[in-house]
Amino acid sequence: MLKSLFSGVSGLQSHQVAMDVEANNIANVNTVGFKYSRANFSDLLAQTRAISTAPQGALGGKNPVQVGLGSTVSSMTRIFSQGSVQNSDKNTDVAIQGDGFYIVSPDGGNTYKYTRAGDFKFDARGNFVDNNGFIVQGWLRDSSTGKVNATAPITNINIPPGLTTPASATQEVVLKANLNSGPLVQSFSPAYQISSGSTNVQPAAVDANGNAISAGNIGVMFNGVGKAFSIQEDQGVWVSFLSSKLTAGTVVANTALDVTFNVDPELGIPGNAVQITAAAGATVAETANNYVNAINAKIAITGVKASVNAANEITFVNLNGSGTASHNIDFVVATGSGLASGTNVTAHRYQYNKSSATNIAGGDKTFTSMADLRKWMEDEARNQGFISGGTLTNGITVEVNDAGKFVVKNPNNGVDDFDINLKITAYRNKTSGAVIIANTRFTRNMEALNSTLTKASGGQAFSQSFNAATHSSSIDLFDSLGSKHTLRMEFRKTQLDISTGSTWDMRVSVPVPATIDTIAPFNEKIGSIRFNNDGSLATYNPPNISFSGNNGSAPDQQVNLSFGTANSFDGMTSFDSKSATSGISQDGFTGGDLIGIRIDQSGTLVGSFSNGRSFGLAQIGMAKFTNNEGLSVEGGNIFIQTANSGDPIIGTAATAGRGFIQAAALEASNVDLSRALTQLIIIQRGFQANGKTITTSDQLLQTLIGLKN
Repeated sequence: MLKSLFSGVSGLQSHQVAMDVEANNIANVNTVGFKYSRANFSDLLAQTRAISTAPQGALGGKNPVQVGLGSTVSSMTRIFSQGSVQNSDKNTDVAIQGDGFYIVSPDGGNTYKYTRAGDFKFDARGNFVDNNGFIVQGWLRDSSTGKVNATAPITNINIPPGLTTPASATQEVVLKANLNSGPLVQSFSPAYQISSGSTNVQPAAVDANGNAISAGNIGVMFNGVGKAFSIQEDQGVWVSFLSSKLTAGTVVANTALDVTFNVDPELGIPGNAVQITAAAGATVAETANNYVNAINAKIAITGVKASVNAANEITFVNLNGSGTASHNIDFVVATGSGLASGTNVTAHRYQYNKSSATNIAGGDKTFTSMADLRKWMEDEARNQGFISGGTLTNGITVEVNDAGKFVVKNPNNGVDDFDINLKITAYRNKTSGAVIIANTRFTRNMEALNSTLTKASGGQAFSQSFNAATHSSSIDLFDSLGSKHTLRMEFRKTQLDISTGSTWDMRVSVPVPATIDTIAPFNEKIGSIRFNNDGSLATYNPPNISFSGNNGSAPDQQVNLSFGTANSFDGMTSFDSKSATSGISQDGFTGGDLIGIRIDQSGTLVGSFSNGRSFGLAQIGMAKFTNNEGLSVEGGNIFIQTANSGDPIIGTAATAGRGFIQAAALEASNVDLSRALTQLIIIQRGFQANGKTITTSDQLLQTLIGLKN
């Protein structure tokens, strides 16, 4: 009978403990980061009244006869399920999503305690603390590297009030852009120049007339609306400054004419010659007229027009202005007509060669750049005066102006000037070697020069503009004092190679008085960038510049230019798409004051400064335990390590199984009121039932005592 009394008492005691546990859970329903507990019941040692026996023969076995002696609370289980995350209006509040604990210290890092409550703040000394005043542990920014080293030992997180950051000189400029490789561009500028802001400046290397010596390869140039000439090998133009004129002699009366005019191979005439015959006339005049009529009947092919004067002299003229007739005059007389064979060359072929230019004295020439073509044209213009019987002293010039146009001038500053009859037509070849077709866009640009410039008139003729594909990007870099200087990078397409790719000139410049080069002009540096034929970056030069602000800042500041990896597409590219800068950055900044702090998912405290810069100042450390339930509660939302929790595994948030951190939020208690209130009912009924056990046992004892009466 006593056993039932003590069993009832043990049940009351056990349920009282469970009631205490559940009451504590409910009391902490609004405690930040709280984890509820559960009381675990177990029975006490049982009294064995009869042991079990095994089956013997026909008699079956018997189970043991045992009487339990009650119950007890054998253990407590703390449930570390995730509490709901509630947003707050304080940017230093943090909540953990997942496993892990914040590390805090009450004694400057000598001992560690752990918490899930992320209600942190800065105290008057800049310590990052919890509501107990314990300092949050983590890692601080290394001033020498500018990085937070999360592999170092943890320490107190402290950000001094009024923190400032000194100026940092730019060490690297990163550019990611595409330079248009297509036949139609939107960004272009006069071909022989590289623009600088709104002012066009000529390259350093110029000839006596101030024209660029290396004016760029015409093979990669564009017309005034951004359409590529796409000029191919041996395409070009005929150029003449004078009509071809030749007096062939006095006609002999009553003689037939047999003359052969050589014509240009582009006309497709077999043998490149046209034979012209004319019948004899009774008189000199009749004979001469027969000659003229026969020759002029073929003018559409030969380009040569014949005329006769009062002295019966035949004069041939080729205006060099027809694209479907021969240029110049070249004929052989096979009869005794009185005419003499002759040649007069005033038109020359200028043909494109992608790699080199040739200057054949007095003959046809090849060109690569605008500078080549300009020089050959000027040489021919001045040679015409020599052919006319004078010396090379005429003042005719061919220049390239700021708009990328050829300019032919006929000033009054030479004794051998002449009336210019400028004729330019397309060159093509239909009969000899490979077929060469006319380049329409290039010819049209040059045909704009066709005009008559009277001797000593000061008249000028202009071609249409020649342009190069260009692109520019700029960014401010900083010197050691934090002063800003605009770094401008300009690119201009200059070469094209079918097998290897394209080449662009590169001009890097800074405003004076800053310098980046040791030769004049000191504030700019000329280089190049080359691309492979798949549009990837091949190489570029210079890879860096030595910058001096010349304003009291540290000189020879080395700035790396990072345009990407060779043979890759992670930086500069050259595809058939619009030239555009997709990314440009640099790592320098001026000094600034701390104006705000935010915390990211890795627990990094990111400071925002008045100079517009943001960088990590510290990072919150997190600990993970093998057995969270083995931690001991100390009060104040604090857990401490025990022998059964295991050692803390310290690292950063969102790594190695540790949860990530959500800023401006707190983790609520994981107490479920519906579960807790239901548990109260269960505990209450259990307690009542155990009380009934005691009262029933008491009544039985009372009956037993009453037997003696």
